[in-house]
Amino acid sequence: MTDIILMKKTFLICLLFLLGAALAGCSNSGPAMVATANPLASKAGAAMLEKGGSAMDAAIAAQLVLGLVEPQSSGIGGGAFALYFKADRSEITTFDGREKAPTKAGENLFLGDDEKPIKWQQASIGGRAVGVPGVIALSWKAHRKFGQLSWAELFEPAIKLAENGFKISPRMHKALVRSKDALKQDYNARALYFSPDKLELLPVGHVLKNPAYVKTLKLIAEKGPAGFYQGPVAKAMVDTVQNHQGNAGKLTLDDLKAYEAIERHAVCSLYRSYKVCGMPPPTSGGLTSQMILGMLEHFNLGEMQPGSATAMHLFTQASRLAYADRDVYMADADFVEVPVTGLLDKNYLKKRARLINPLTDMGKAKPGSPPLADESQKKAAGLPMPEYGTSHLSIVDDQGNAVSMTTSVERAFGGHIMVGGFILNNQLTDFSFVPVHNGIKVANRVEGGKRPRSSMSPTMIFTADGKLFAAVGSPGGSRIIEFVTRTVIGLIDWQLPMQQAINLGNVNNRNRVTELEAGTGAEKFAPAFKAMGHAVKIRQLTSGLHGVRITSSGMDGGADQRREGMVIELGK
Repeated sequence: MTDIILMKKTFLICLLFLLGAALAGCSNSGPAMVATANPLASKAGAAMLEKGGSAMDAAIAAQLVLGLVEPQSSGIGGGAFALYFKADRSEITTFDGREKAPTKAGENLFLGDDEKPIKWQQASIGGRAVGVPGVIALSWKAHRKFGQLSWAELFEPAIKLAENGFKISPRMHKALVRSKDALKQDYNARALYFSPDKLELLPVGHVLKNPAYVKTLKLIAEKGPAGFYQGPVAKAMVDTVQNHQGNAGKLTLDDLKAYEAIERHAVCSLYRSYKVCGMPPPTSGGLTSQMILGMLEHFNLGEMQPGSATAMHLFTQASRLAYADRDVYMADADFVEVPVTGLLDKNYLKKRARLINPLTDMGKAKPGSPPLADESQKKAAGLPMPEYGTSHLSIVDDQGNAVSMTTSVERAFGGHIMVGGFILNNQLTDFSFVPVHNGIKVANRVEGGKRPRSSMSPTMIFTADGKLFAAVGSPGGSRIIEFVTRTVIGLIDWQLPMQQAINLGNVNNRNRVTELEAGTGAEKFAPAFKAMGHAVKIRQLTSGLHGVRITSSGMDGGADQRREGMVIELGK
């Protein structure tokens, strides 16, 4: 009798083992891919995936490394927007980690004693333009919802690199050279990036260690957001901002403690047979990009050569029209009414598309009248302000979950002030310096607690049956929108692999002059564009596009060769 019982137990154990193996074999486990702006960040993200982490785990680990090895572009002292696709539920979630204006910041923040706007250079360096950072809050919120590894594990790659050191890359050194004079004025930046006598920048290849960043990361790894938004790190941020000599800011401990990242509904619309999704306001990226696509849908780009002069002319015209509306209607939707539905209304975009002449540049476009819009806002467009900085990463894990995240400190090295081993942002310069225009309040004016309008455009594309087709995004200030949209066109209309779509020469028109990227095929469009009436400027247009495309034959990724990024594929 005992033998029979043992045989039954053995049979059940074997059956359970075989069932488990069968289920494992039927899981969604597959290849994975990481594309970021720096090889060390890509390797950190890949390491998290190899440990069984999710795409979000990998994104957080990569971002923490980017803040160390690419501090000119992003970091924990800045903000971010992220799209997350949960494959098993076919759901997309967005996280808004955009910086906020301090509560005490008013609409005259960037006006001088003469009530005229101060110069952007004066405004951007120092404490005045520092907004409440959002990267850590976004990371914590997203990790709690979609993380698989422990919070502390995500910090290990960045801590190890900061302790042991990494070689200063040519790109990082070039950025340091450009910002040398301003960085030298900050004690912490001078101590980190300059020679011991504090006179010369450290050279390319120097093994740079950042013990202050190690200390900061260990606090956050142990205490979560409280290690950043409260305690010694928070106090150091406030002291540095408020006591900056010549350009003090208004950041307080209460501002930091009260900050929260927000989940918002993605902005999605159809382009051809694909669904394109992006971030809603306070970034203008998702809306403006989809407006451009919505107008171009009325032209058969697929029959044109990839990146041809004809196609790119049409692109510039749709861009003019979309940017005209962007400048008037888009801002933080928690503070102003943004006519999202109206701006993406198919009939409205069809009407706008009729303004495009396939043979002639229209000149400066005027804002339209989308449904549900406040017509008075047409009189209140803010003055265009420079936008710089930023980095982007795209990651797909072996379960098909994906992240498209754009992160920024605004201009290179943000406000050029450093605490705790990281750079503080200057994102408040993304507000309109002019609060009132033609007697009407500008939508993107400074207000306490408000998020400045952004151009960051993390994007995901889905096939007609709801499957993820691509995740992509770019840095590039207000040109981000066109960098990303041009790549989306390459992926959909011309069915290009991700790297080829990224490699297309950049063409931009933010309702100003038409810019053609020097040293690329786009430069050759100059005669044709001039013949169509364009005012043309040939210049460096340094996008930083990073993306992943998913096809029936597998994944292909792209890292913008204009920067120093890397694509890593796992489980191939």
